[in-house]
Amino acid sequence: MNNIPQNLKLPIKIGTRGSLLAMTQAKQTRSRLKSAYGLSDGDFEIMVISTTGDRVQDKTFLELGGKGLFTSEIEVKLLNGDIDIAVHSMKDVPTIRPDGIGIDCMLPREDVRDAFLSIKYNSLQELPKGAVIGTSSLRRGAIILAKRPDLKIVNFRGNVDTRLKKLADGVVDATILATAGLNRLGFSDMITQVISANDMLPAVAQGAIGLETRLDDGANIQLLSAINCGETLAEVNMERAFLKALDGSCQTPIAALAQIYGQQIEFKAMILKPDGSEVHEAKITAPLNLAEKFGRNIGLELLAKGGEGFF
Repeated sequence: MNNIPQNLKLPIKIGTRGSLLAMTQAKQTRSRLKSAYGLSDGDFEIMVISTTGDRVQDKTFLELGGKGLFTSEIEVKLLNGDIDIAVHSMKDVPTIRPDGIGIDCMLPREDVRDAFLSIKYNSLQELPKGAVIGTSSLRRGAIILAKRPDLKIVNFRGNVDTRLKKLADGVVDATILATAGLNRLGFSDMITQVISANDMLPAVAQGAIGLETRLDDGANIQLLSAINCGETLAEVNMERAFLKALDGSCQTPIAALAQIYGQQIEFKAMILKPDGSEVHEAKITAPLNLAEKFGRNIGLELLAKGGEGFF
């Protein structure tokens, strides 16, 4: 059992989005902190914060601007001192961060792969010509179209439970969701096919939960250190260094995956045109202590391969 940091103020206020998945992730954070310090539910307050991405469902991420749609309002509350810890799905977090806050704690990463869901077909490969796939992810759509230009991709917004209902109602023939989210929600049995990362490279930081604090809040920074997964932090930081070098956003299909093997880190990355007509890839194995440097270098390499106007 860890010692509770001095000057820690209770209850600890955890800020999160209100979706079922976001609430599950906030409760997982609370559970890990309770176990690490012998705290109780009464020592925490989970505060639901509405974000632009949650409120506006009739527009694509591209139309909304892409960056910070699920984080900005939460970070304002954190900076104002209304909450002590912000819980984020790291793939939603922009690489350019507001001054005064940081993410130095990540929970152990879940399955990074994407999942194919359909009530009509058994796999992505089985889909017939002209089949309709619903997804809000430009990355998923571009990777599918690069291999199967005969398929139709339509925008498919909403929380996980909303999308599953749309699928059941026959709005689309299939959809692609993150395996991590489905596992966390207890919906694993709804997965038709888990797609290999070699066939569909994940989004940057897919499957990772990051915990954000104010940089001047030493007590909560110390508190979170007990539940930080160093391996996840290193992998995600490499992927985000790559993304930052590209100045990537939801407006460009970008994929990357870092995986640690001993003191080495294997990194794969990809950029695509939204219609799948142009794809650039890179792969490298680097020393773990130089992961972020190599991530950035791969970003610059693919930026050069794409050429002017790609982004």
